[in-house]
Amino acid sequence: MSRHELFDPDGMPPAKGFSYGSLPAEGRLLHIAGLTGHKADESIEDDIVSQFAQACRSVALVIEKAGGSPSDLVSMTIYTPALEEYRKNLKPIGAAYREVFDRHFPPMALIGVAELFDPKALVELVCVAVVPDGG
Repeated sequence: MSRHELFDPDGMPPAKGFSYGSLPAEGRLLHIAGLTGHKADESIEDDIVSQFAQACRSVALVIEKAGGSPSDLVSMTIYTPALEEYRKNLKPIGAAYREVFDRHFPPMALIGVAELFDPKALVELVCVAVVPDGG
């Protein structure tokens, strides 16, 4: 359960796997750098699902280091040069997301890009969290 209020206004298409709005609870604003699927040893898997899963785990580690929990995520922007591959893997990507963030779905955007800094990277997550004061 999140401390933050996530909501979807009436009169809009159903939000599937995201929320339209997020009203963060009091706390410290945490901006999280673009994180790819790189592991601590700098290796990266070849497939988008593994990369997305690792990127989610990395986002959660940053939030936890700041004194929060994965449910303190208040927005996520997903960048990918592989939109079609992302679309084909929605179910396993969703499962990888829920493994880290459970059913906590803040506002999200998916943006197709020509390329990411590392040519092997298929996904990059840029996120914002609000962690409790005193964390």
